[in-house]
Amino acid sequence: MKTDPTIRLLDSPAWRDYELLDSGNGLKLERFGPYRFVRPEVQAMWRRALPESQWRDVHAIFHATSEESGGHWEVQEKMSDRWQMHYVPAGRSQTSSSLVGDKTQGLRFWAMTTPGRHLGVFPEGAANWDWCADLIAGANRPVRVLNLFGYTGLASLAAALAGAVVTHVDASRKAVGWARENQALSGLADRPIRWIVDDALKFVQREGRRGVEYDGILLDPPKFGRGPKGEVWEVYKALPSLLEACRAILSKNPLFVVLTIYAVRAPAIHVNYSVQDMLRDHRGALECGELVTREKSAGRLVSNAVFARWWGEA
Repeated sequence: MKTDPTIRLLDSPAWRDYELLDSGNGLKLERFGPYRFVRPEVQAMWRRALPESQWRDVHAIFHATSEESGGHWEVQEKMSDRWQMHYVPAGRSQTSSSLVGDKTQGLRFWAMTTPGRHLGVFPEGAANWDWCADLIAGANRPVRVLNLFGYTGLASLAAALAGAVVTHVDASRKAVGWARENQALSGLADRPIRWIVDDALKFVQREGRRGVEYDGILLDPPKFGRGPKGEVWEVYKALPSLLEACRAILSKNPLFVVLTIYAVRAPAIHVNYSVQDMLRDHRGALECGELVTREKSAGRLVSNAVFARWWGEA
């Protein structure tokens, strides 16, 4: 008999270059590196903890025209077009910027404002980067990882830094170019990462026909999107087919599968059952929950995404 899902809240406390400073009244106040931003957060239904003067002391504000992604940035103070950020997992030393390129010093990457309110990094995702990296480092065998909807490449770089051979897929040529710049900035140019601009489902289906297998798969699909040739992606309709295609390219002894979904109404237990069905022929453990960020001001947790993650038996 199947057991009820194990539900967790995962945060990423190791950040030094990112902080959720405060939230409330449908907005969040954040620091990305040296800059402070105000962005929409419709789920922040409480009062702000910090005084209004701190909310005005920011570099840019994103004004949304729709809940999904529309809107524009209003720059309040002079700032760089892009800037470097740094992430080091807990337990590794936080060191000065003079050690750029030292592979023991975590990830370095570019951040910038984009038309879709994002800045090139989803900080809450670090909880899964670290988890996957620990599994890869402890596997004591070669590990092939596929990162679908890989965006600016931070999960791919974390996996490569841990020793995996990585295939990174995204439909946006700009995002893949950005990811390659992050690879160079992190000093990981010699790591085996294959950068692919393609529709995720079409790529996975081709890999299946070729007989290619992967030990770990990361999926971070958008709610809506378009492939490089205009292919329409709608997560509720397309996800079952993609997971079934991914099931066909798993190795006989897979290490992990992680599915993260943003901006959907579906609770984590529904994501859990999707992954459970995908891994029906494999023995392992499964948990689900929310990726959260803890405020510096009042200690409240802001939910950013739902996830499910599976790992195989040793």
